[in-house]
Amino acid sequence: MSRAAGAAMRIILSRKGFDSGSGGGPSPIVAGRPVTLPIPAGAASRTTYGDLGLGEHAARSSRGKLDADDPCHHDPMFTDAGECLFGQCGAAQTHLERQGVGLGDVFLFFGLFRDWDHGGKPHHRIFAYLEVEEVIPLADGPPQKLADLAHPHALAMHHKNDVIYRGPGVQASRACDALQLTVPGGPVTLWDRPEWLKRGGLSYHDRPDRWLRGGKLRSVARGQEFVADIGRRSAPREWLARILDEIRRK
Repeated sequence: MSRAAGAAMRIILSRKGFDSGSGGGPSPIVAGRPVTLPIPAGAASRTTYGDLGLGEHAARSSRGKLDADDPCHHDPMFTDAGECLFGQCGAAQTHLERQGVGLGDVFLFFGLFRDWDHGGKPHHRIFAYLEVEEVIPLADGPPQKLADLAHPHALAMHHKNDVIYRGPGVQASRACDALQLTVPGGPVTLWDRPEWLKRGGLSYHDRPDRWLRGGKLRSVARGQEFVADIGRRSAPREWLARILDEIRRK
């Protein structure tokens, strides 16, 4: 991680991709690999599910409501150079700003997944990360390089506070147990939480009844950006390093 070891930082659990409300069902695990399906496009898009090679998966997960020709919101976007571009705006971006999210902080993207071919149950899992090196405001227009990449937030303003977070980031190539948030067997919103994560340490999760005995957390059913301000503590940094190693593992 590029942030200095002694500097304060934040970990953001960022919900992305298909679920029952957006798309209609879980993203698939295919041959042991999590394949996240971007949500259907609600604004500008030049990318279809077919363009990303996801047409059949989108049709199956949406129960036929979507197919290869439907446009998708291709965000977060991962480049061949090992970089991630992630756009955010509106209330979710306001929340990130209020939480102080910025350079050196790390997004852990998670979503709803299911191994359709092996009878697996829907569950939440981490599937990618982004380490923020740059925050690009879009109010005065996007850089041409982002428009050339057809990033949806660079094609049209989604909100007056629209930004793109940029930095190193990749998707996981394995659906390993270490990246699963949901407890084995579910329910989906009941998570195993790391020992360092305590009540009051994750935004949108202040209610006492969410913090259960046995290291469990009942996550909120909706919401996009959950921020843990880990300050300068070593335990969450060590946990994060292990998570990033698992995501990068081939």
